[in-house]
Amino acid sequence: MESKVVLKYCPDYTADVEQSLRDGLAEWGGMTEFVKPGQKVLLKVNLLMKKRPEEAVTTHPSVVEAVVRLVQEAGGIPIIGDSPGGPYTVNALQAIYTRSGLRDVAERTGALLNEDVGQTTLQYPEGKLVKSLTVTNCALNADVIIPLSKLKTHGMMTFTGAVKILFGIIPGLLKAEYHLKMFKIPDFADLLVDIAAWAKPSLNIMDGIVGMEGDGPSAGSPRSIGALILSTDPFALDVVAADLIGLKPERVPTVMAARHRELVSRMEEIQLKGDARSLWRIQDFVIPKAVSTNFLDMVPLPQAAKKFVLNRVRPRPVFNPAACVGCKDCINNCPPKALTMDEQKHPAVDLEACIRCFCCQELCPQQAVKIFKPWVGKKFLK
Repeated sequence: MESKVVLKYCPDYTADVEQSLRDGLAEWGGMTEFVKPGQKVLLKVNLLMKKRPEEAVTTHPSVVEAVVRLVQEAGGIPIIGDSPGGPYTVNALQAIYTRSGLRDVAERTGALLNEDVGQTTLQYPEGKLVKSLTVTNCALNADVIIPLSKLKTHGMMTFTGAVKILFGIIPGLLKAEYHLKMFKIPDFADLLVDIAAWAKPSLNIMDGIVGMEGDGPSAGSPRSIGALILSTDPFALDVVAADLIGLKPERVPTVMAARHRELVSRMEEIQLKGDARSLWRIQDFVIPKAVSTNFLDMVPLPQAAKKFVLNRVRPRPVFNPAACVGCKDCINNCPPKALTMDEQKHPAVDLEACIRCFCCQELCPQQAVKIFKPWVGKKFLK
């Protein structure tokens, strides 16, 4: 059975975002098909870190506000929330709500900002990779979950969208534990598919009006795309979004993990509705190089020697001392504890311990971390 994805052209945030979403939702009969009066609706936004809307790291407040009003119109109770990177505390949430512009949205609309930082561990026997999950209470207690993702590239996972955003229902620093246990990219992709399958979002909306290219999800460059994308199927939505920026689905680990489970993973499996695809002619979108397979498995060397060589040809974090302010966010959020402060009070990485999750780059507020890719690795690591 085909999954439906609706693609709407919206050139910028000064356009009528609400009307574009309303037109897109008409393909299913409107928001009332997803939200009933009195239901608590979690608008699961992307609040990776404390960034301004124009930096294209977080879901833009114009999109969030438009969805809030549509939910309210349907009689639902919108609750804006996420578990960003780092500690999951009320103070951290309040600071990000303010910087991202979502506090202003709440004040204008009466929407609630989630400040419940509780969590619950539950059994999930249907999971492929994990049989239990610890999730935020705001996700667990919602009647309806509507993720509002941001179209961005990702240094570790190549692409982050409707599936990857649901990693935000895992609370705070517990994300680091999942990174440590599932440090191989295919395993982590399977974890993300498990989480998305548990969450069962009713509707998925992607803010692709301005996305991010290059060293996403936080240190890349904003890129105008002009798209709002809607679907009941997060896997199908990601396939369309990747296609829009010229990224082959086969390069996206979550898409391939979905394919192995016979979920939607190809354009030909999707019923594309909305505005004509020809409206978008996006060229030279900067996509990170894949970080994946180990060619040394084919070389007859002792395991210790393989590991030594691999750690020097694989991508690795490099720290810019001129930009670093010594906040230690990277050190405090490193899953394998591979970072320490050197004598100059700058981060230093133990390559033997580093698992290449790149949380340091993802969560650096100063964009002081870059991913260095040795030419040997670019040639032999596909």
